[in-house]
Amino acid sequence: MIENNALEVLKTRRAIRAYQDKMPEKELIAQIVEAGTYAPTGMGRQSPIIVAVTNQEVRNRLSQLNASIMGNNSDPFYGAPVVLVVLADKQCPTYLYDGTLVIGNLMNAAQAVGLGSCWIHRAKEVFETPEGKALLKEWGIEGEYEGIGNCIIGYSAQEASQPKPRKPDYVRYID
Repeated sequence: MIENNALEVLKTRRAIRAYQDKMPEKELIAQIVEAGTYAPTGMGRQSPIIVAVTNQEVRNRLSQLNASIMGNNSDPFYGAPVVLVVLADKQCPTYLYDGTLVIGNLMNAAQAVGLGSCWIHRAKEVFETPEGKALLKEWGIEGEYEGIGNCIIGYSAQEASQPKPRKPDYVRYID
């Protein structure tokens, strides 16, 4: 069988929930973000926006907003130094799917370059708050954007888990 690095990345990517206190190199972040921009989108409209947050103060502010929605004050970003916020234009009928595919590309690209990642929810709720709307304004983002998710990335501080066995009825072939 032919070795396929892309398939290996897809099969070995895991959600990482512990990170080293080390900022990834800008080149790695740029490669991951670029991969996100190549996610398929409905009719090629490219409805999502990726906001790469490497500023510690802004990252911590996002963490606090996200935690407050959960009703606690823990760090929902598990100490990851980088948060890639994915927003998508609600005017586009496929915005939710488009943004979801972007996050998938971001996580797989992180695995490909040797970084850990995890999808963190509650971006929708964060950017519906007055504080979240103020952040969008600070970032120069105008329009009807919805938070799709946060992809945290960084150097893993944990051993990646083994995949669970795939359920037997996951795939059905109709010949």
